[in-house]
Amino acid sequence: MNDRESGESYVTAADRALQETYEEPMSLAEYVDAALTEPRIAAHAAKYLVAAIEAAGTRTVIEEGEETERYRFFDDPHNDGEHAILGNTEVLNAFVDDLRSIAAGRGKDEKIIWLAGPTATGKSELKRCLINGLREFSKTDAGRRYTVEWNVAGLGESAGLTYGGEYRDDEDDWYESPVQSHPLTVFPPEVRAEIVDALNERSDDHVPIDVEGRLDPFCREAYDFLEERYRRDGVRDLFSAVTDRRHLRVKNYVVDVGQGIGVLHSEDDGSPKERLVGSWMAGMVRELDSRGRKNPQAFSYDGVLSQGNGLLTIVEDAAQHADLLRKLLNVPDEGSVKLDKGIGMDVDTQMIIISNPDLEAQLNQHAERNADDPLKALKRRLDRREFDYLTNVSLEAELIRRELANETGIWRAESYEALERKIAEPVTVAVGGDDDDVTTVELAPHAVGAAALYSVVTRLDDDDLPAGMELVDKALLFDRGYLQHGDERTEREAFDFDDDSADGESGVPVTYTRDVIADLLYAERERHHADLPVEDVVMPQDVLDAMAAELAEAPVFSTTERGEFESRVVQVKNQVFERQREDVLEALLHDKRVDEETVAEYVEHVYAWAADEQVENDRGEREEPDPLVMKVFETEHLGRFGSESYDGSQPSPAVREFRMEKIITALNRHAWHSRDDEFRASDVALTEIPVIDTVLGSHDWDDVRRTYEDFDPRQWEDPPSGTETARLKEQTIEKMVELFDYSEASAELTSRHVMGQVSYRWD
Repeated sequence: MNDRESGESYVTAADRALQETYEEPMSLAEYVDAALTEPRIAAHAAKYLVAAIEAAGTRTVIEEGEETERYRFFDDPHNDGEHAILGNTEVLNAFVDDLRSIAAGRGKDEKIIWLAGPTATGKSELKRCLINGLREFSKTDAGRRYTVEWNVAGLGESAGLTYGGEYRDDEDDWYESPVQSHPLTVFPPEVRAEIVDALNERSDDHVPIDVEGRLDPFCREAYDFLEERYRRDGVRDLFSAVTDRRHLRVKNYVVDVGQGIGVLHSEDDGSPKERLVGSWMAGMVRELDSRGRKNPQAFSYDGVLSQGNGLLTIVEDAAQHADLLRKLLNVPDEGSVKLDKGIGMDVDTQMIIISNPDLEAQLNQHAERNADDPLKALKRRLDRREFDYLTNVSLEAELIRRELANETGIWRAESYEALERKIAEPVTVAVGGDDDDVTTVELAPHAVGAAALYSVVTRLDDDDLPAGMELVDKALLFDRGYLQHGDERTEREAFDFDDDSADGESGVPVTYTRDVIADLLYAERERHHADLPVEDVVMPQDVLDAMAAELAEAPVFSTTERGEFESRVVQVKNQVFERQREDVLEALLHDKRVDEETVAEYVEHVYAWAADEQVENDRGEREEPDPLVMKVFETEHLGRFGSESYDGSQPSPAVREFRMEKIITALNRHAWHSRDDEFRASDVALTEIPVIDTVLGSHDWDDVRRTYEDFDPRQWEDPPSGTETARLKEQTIEKMVELFDYSEASAELTSRHVMGQVSYRWD
């Protein structure tokens, strides 16, 4: 074990982490000086929340085929993506816009944000992501969060400060605000207003700092006690005496659940008052009797608003707390709640409620009464944002892998081709048996992708499909941002889908997919091979068959949904088979593919031919484009024309049209506008030209027949030794493993499946 892996080194690393997280307490004056230097440290709740989200930056994503910017905060970057929210970027961006409006006081400050939607759409992940992100942001210099603590020891007879049912003494006579009171609330309102004005003058943020409210009741008791004692002693500078460092310190704290974040869970119970702010502790009330009144030092401060004061309050599974929502009605705009009839507490917190669709039913139970609806005022205060099921195949594949293999990293890809490879990747899972044996089960390449594609297809609205488009096409369009059919690429902008489309509102949830695949991992498969563990491979068709078959037993789907979802599996099977076919063909003909140098030479000659220019040969000399180079490429590699389409080497009108439409037009589209005297066709990425992109990576069975005359796909499963089919099978299996991450077993099964279909029409 090296030094970096020793126990002592980990303890040292933990020491360093804590040193970087916490500061020494400061006086109130030092805090104000620090805030005047860095106004952001005095931000109110909504402003702080926006700052935390923006601090993580943004990245570009494609969702529903359209490019948009996404806040990295929602990728849960501090936890390697463990609780990232996949998709729903439009909803998340709208959520941030709401927070900005609330922070700036632009008419939404009385709103409670309501995050709604069906199960397994990422709402609970958002809660965890907010907690993680705010916690980690508060540990950074840019995200420091501050509150106050008090010490009244040594000032004569007093019960002292306390909470939690015990007295404390010595250094530990210091008591932190139980509700994270903002340090500036210590100042009288008129002085505080001057400080806030000074902070905003020095801030370069368009959202102004706004610190309203009073000290919390607990801290107010300390302040009033100190003020009374010093007043009796004839001290003139009362505020200075009360806030002297001996009595008041400003300290930073790490935001977490219970300290700046309040979370009310579905199982939490108690009266509305207890759930909102906390409860009186009977023993402490008697102990701290203050001339017949209740002393706020005897309050528990464990309600959701108390915990979330200073930043964020979340009501999870809000349908379980519908009675509480009406109690929250005036909190956002008044910024105040009561501990008791005579004791109020000002709060600064952003309120968010999370629910499944059942809350909406409760809120609309009196809707037919129109103006007399008793819940109308509450509904007006709720600003609803709807989470939908994912409609991107890549995001759904990423989510399925999270559910099955706990892969939490966010997928990054420079191109969609790279993303497609991620979707197609196999997954291996260790499965325990009855005798403590562990078997490694492989989800073959395209198995997860097949499940993701089928899941998305069940969620798409088919009412707005253009003629000739299938739901699979729509799913691929939403994921890529374009559709590719042969040489033709059609961008997302060419399609006009309904703005009120039902895409993502219903369909197969990821939990259903996860459970079906989990069952398949333990199922027995009736297939065998003399040398390969093919029985330990789950194929894409196994997944699709099981997902369709289990619909009948799943109680979450209606009869109509079952029938509709079952009818959509065929087109998904066809698409997945096409991907398997491409893998097998690519492996079979890999050594025969056209190299990029040959393709680049052809493109350069066609460009020069069209522009009536010359090309540069290997010796650096200028010469006319070679018509034979172009003819050979078009007939042998592209397979678009035969010798009858040329007069010698001169192209026919059809060939000329092809070159202008498919090659030159593509060059114009992608590079012509930026060309200068040094421009060459080779400056353009070859994959920018659809017809060239196609020929670089695709083959068909005519190529196989032409290249290998003795090949017979009907012999594939058990080819005779010494035959060309046997040699090609060995080579193909090897290339599938090398190029596409198949195991030998999954390559065997996939190539069998493909060749079984090909053999029917080989002759």
